[in-house]
Amino acid sequence: MSSNRSRDLYFLGSAVVLSCIGTRCTCDPLAGLPSHDAIMNVSPDTRNLQARVLSGSFILLTGSGLATAINFAYNIAVARFLGPIGFGHATAVYTLLVLISAFTLSFQILSAKVVAQQASPPAKSAAYQGFHRKAWASGILAALLLLLFRTVVSQYLNLPSPVLVALLALGVAFYVPLGSRRGYLQGACGFRHLTANIVLEGLVRLGGSLLFILLGFGVTGVIVANSAAVATAYLFAIPPLPKAMAPEPRIPDAFREALQAIVFFIGQVIINNCDIELVKHFFPPAPAGLYAAIALVGRVIFAFSWAVVNTMFPIVAGTATQERANRGVLRTSLLLVLGIGLILTLGLRLAPQEIWTALFGSHFSLAGKYGIPYLLALYAATTSIYSLSVVIIAYEMSYKIANTSWVQLAFSAVLIASIYRLHSSLQQVLWVQLAMMSLLLLVVAAPFILDALIGQGADEIPSSVEIRILRRVHEDEVIGEFLRNDFENPQFEEYRDAARLLVSTPDYNDAAENAKRRALLFIPHGSLWRELPKGTEWFEVQMNAADLLQLRAFPRAQWRRLARGDYAMGDIALRIASRISSEDAGGRFFSKIRDLRRWVSQNSNLGAVLLIGLDRHGPFTILDGNHRLVAAILTSPETAQKFRFFCGLSPRMAECCWYRTNIATLLRYGTNVLRYLPHDAERELARLLQPSPEETEVLQQSSAYSTDNTA
Repeated sequence: MSSNRSRDLYFLGSAVVLSCIGTRCTCDPLAGLPSHDAIMNVSPDTRNLQARVLSGSFILLTGSGLATAINFAYNIAVARFLGPIGFGHATAVYTLLVLISAFTLSFQILSAKVVAQQASPPAKSAAYQGFHRKAWASGILAALLLLLFRTVVSQYLNLPSPVLVALLALGVAFYVPLGSRRGYLQGACGFRHLTANIVLEGLVRLGGSLLFILLGFGVTGVIVANSAAVATAYLFAIPPLPKAMAPEPRIPDAFREALQAIVFFIGQVIINNCDIELVKHFFPPAPAGLYAAIALVGRVIFAFSWAVVNTMFPIVAGTATQERANRGVLRTSLLLVLGIGLILTLGLRLAPQEIWTALFGSHFSLAGKYGIPYLLALYAATTSIYSLSVVIIAYEMSYKIANTSWVQLAFSAVLIASIYRLHSSLQQVLWVQLAMMSLLLLVVAAPFILDALIGQGADEIPSSVEIRILRRVHEDEVIGEFLRNDFENPQFEEYRDAARLLVSTPDYNDAAENAKRRALLFIPHGSLWRELPKGTEWFEVQMNAADLLQLRAFPRAQWRRLARGDYAMGDIALRIASRISSEDAGGRFFSKIRDLRRWVSQNSNLGAVLLIGLDRHGPFTILDGNHRLVAAILTSPETAQKFRFFCGLSPRMAECCWYRTNIATLLRYGTNVLRYLPHDAERELARLLQPSPEETEVLQQSSAYSTDNTA
């Protein structure tokens, strides 16, 4: 049973590995100034992406099906030869290996991601070897810990001997570095080699177990075969490394990436395997073995579901900024997983119990209302619901650091506590899991549901805007331009005399000046600026007249009422034009637009407009300059092109409520407001505006000199 779970998790790892391939690097503005060809690159549309999910899923389902069939045969053979008690012992021991797979698959994720991001084979080799060394160190450490606590673990799981745990530790040493090798194969797109390696492991496990059982070694022989299968898979997973080497690449956000992977897989393996260990602890050996067989059949759904995820991840990761297309990919993946779950759950419920006793043996039977078909269908339904949750979590992981990984980890802890509290029967254990997995699905899906119902997202405007990057600029210059545009704001009134030169004649090479301008901006706009993702890169860009009409207005206040769900600046300008000359176009907003139209027609220096976006292909939201730009558009297209445009790019911009307004981003905004509530921007500015001791001394000397001359 657990060996089947291990295969499921390997395919899961394959999926999540590729989920991160190119996640940020694909659209990372840090990669340097783009060429014109790169800017003009056009990505696939939604239909093509969904077709790729379907075709890729079919291919991976074939490989996953073969591996699952081998492991299914392994579990049937072990169950028939060892009976429920021996099968329960073997399953409980091997489940320990699956629990350790959280770290194995984390190495696989990071290895494959970094390998895939490298442009040349030598660079891929360098990236792999760095991870491989760390994987070996982690594998040896895990094996030593398992050896040290073998007696404690054996007693908790009611095993006949701690020798079983010690034998498994030998396989653990190879298990973690095996993940790094498979990560290289995946990152280098060696899918045939990868699939063959997984199948080889299953064949060695099956053949070795049968051989040792026939030789009379029983459960001990099965554990030896499992450890030998892992070691064999490691030896035959040697990647075709090039001879030439390159420096080991630096990994952006390495700690956060690793933490996300570890958190995700820890929650994953706990939810997938804690029930078996807890049932083995609380129930007698025979019912525990029966439960292991039930879980084995139900987990076939998980393997097939993750074949779908295997396809979804690289597609979403490679096109992470095409939100509309990627939502279509998510919907297609969810429907495929849902279909697989429904078909298998219904089939398991309708299949007669005699099928399972024929496969596993006469000891694997359960009379009464809650017989084998009932428990199988209940387990299959639980797994199907959980698989839907993981698709959503994995989708988020493909393009950002996903907080839902922590949600899953929290649910795994609650699940353990719930089974500890409620375990009077096998069906009660399953109902507890079904309830918890349904709640997890509701929680992780809530942002997507709310976003679809009330959210305003970047995908509402076609991503056909093209910008020409003129130069990279520092954030300090952008802040200076923001202040220059907004300095007449009444909130700056008491600082105009003290800060006028800071704003009108800035020196961006002066760190003290930059700090003062930042503090000055944060008085009215601190909550706005803090929402921008950390690491946002700024560029001065050029836009043509047609692209200006597709810019999105700032999603708040009067603009929300004017937009009516469509924030394209061209459409908003048409609505304003139809009302601005009518009698009902009173109020401060329309009066301001009229004044700005006169101003932009009379001035040649219109200042800067600040934009934000995911990458250089758009869509883009106007962070500052909404009123001035719409007034210029209403005047003439030529007038609108007199602005200077500064654009902030970040692959995490969808987390910002100014770019995508939904419940999740608004909660993030509220959290940040509370976090910085104690921060007093005015006090900070007053402190910065005070002269330094050196300046004070110069002023005193100057004053004394003036006094002496007067005397």
